[in-house]
Amino acid sequence: MATERMNQSWDRVREQIEAVWNEVDFGDKEMKKARGNLRKMVDLIAEKTGEPRQEIFQKIVAFV
Repeated sequence: MATERMNQSWDRVREQIEAVWNEVDFGDKEMKKARGNLRKMVDLIAEKTGEPRQEIFQKIVAFV
């Protein structure tokens, strides 16, 4: 369900992700690959930040 909502409101979701993890530079290519796929987005953020996946998931679901 969160993945579907994430895909439908992608521009807003991307802005939120970039605001929460503002110290991370997300490339357009990386973001396009993860678009609409919550698991891929969580994995991308975890890879770049080292933050636990469960915490990332909770943050994303909160604004999706």
